[in-house]
Amino acid sequence: MPHLFEQLRLRGVTLPNRIAVSSMCQYSSSDGYATDWHFVHLGSRAVGGAGLVMTEAAAITPEGRISPQDLGIWAGGHIAPLARIVRFIHEQGSNAGIQLAHAGRKGSTLRPWEGHIAIPKSEGGWRVVAPSGVAFAEGYATPEELSEEGIREIVDAFRAATGRALEAGFRVVEVHAAHGYLIHEFLSPLSNRRKDRYGGTFENRTRFILEAVTAVRNAWPERFPLLVRISATDWIEGGWDIEQSVELVRRLKDLGVDLVDCSSGGSSPFAQIPFGPGYQVPFADRIRHETGMLTGAVGMIVAPAQADHILRSGQADIVLLAREMLRHPYWPLSAARELGQVQPWPAQYLRAAPERTPLRNSTPLDAH
Repeated sequence: MPHLFEQLRLRGVTLPNRIAVSSMCQYSSSDGYATDWHFVHLGSRAVGGAGLVMTEAAAITPEGRISPQDLGIWAGGHIAPLARIVRFIHEQGSNAGIQLAHAGRKGSTLRPWEGHIAIPKSEGGWRVVAPSGVAFAEGYATPEELSEEGIREIVDAFRAATGRALEAGFRVVEVHAAHGYLIHEFLSPLSNRRKDRYGGTFENRTRFILEAVTAVRNAWPERFPLLVRISATDWIEGGWDIEQSVELVRRLKDLGVDLVDCSSGGSSPFAQIPFGPGYQVPFADRIRHETGMLTGAVGMIVAPAQADHILRSGQADIVLLAREMLRHPYWPLSAARELGQVQPWPAQYLRAAPERTPLRNSTPLDAH
């Protein structure tokens, strides 16, 4: 079985190892524009040796933001600052990915450290939309139910955002269909109460994601991989669950999705989630073995031996680290030393590297 520092080929893109920086909202944008914070935050993880560096959720429309400070890719002006970051990531021998997202009923809220409450329109908030007019929780805005025309407009926005991602130079795109945001809201019976062809049955509740993914795949070059992040379960009886996730992934595979990033939760504030080391890994394992889809494991993956075991035991094909990457931006370099694996270092840092550490090739990887 592959190990943590074995390459992973995804279509025409080669990841130098199987360590990815998971998407983590930074709430540090203005009007959706990437800033110096994003350049340093994402660039330092590439210097640290991660094979794939994902941006935070990038809103495909202004109304698709979680907060006013979210990253965006709904306008042409967003391309240039993102392209600067992408170039630097690729110069480090890593690969840049972007997560395309729409917050749905969880939009127009304050940043987490300011309180999870809705921002009124009088103070800069905006109209929140969802599959049904059901608020996520107390303090959140009651969303407007999307019309079928509104759904088509959002599918078109996913397509247009994909084109901008390509222009910015990204090699990987991920569709965000997890954590209680818009696509997940359509999937889950907890948030989708519709009576039309987008609600009710499994086929109807999955219609929106299949349309959005098709639009993205058609706009994304064949040589580049497409990922989808899902919440494998709502952790609530009567909600979205692993059985439905397995069936959905079979359909996503037919549409040209290359890897599913397996997270969970987010549809209900009342979910009882059994947090613990690797608590979501079994979802990646089951989906991988029942569908043949490549999977990513995420969630409290901290120790190098733990991450390596997930891969060597065939539970997933890549590990995505979030909080641990915030604590240790150079985690891949220290993990390689601990596991006795070879991981090239940037020339500027060689004086701190173990003896006989190879020099990292600063030439961007061939993505064609």
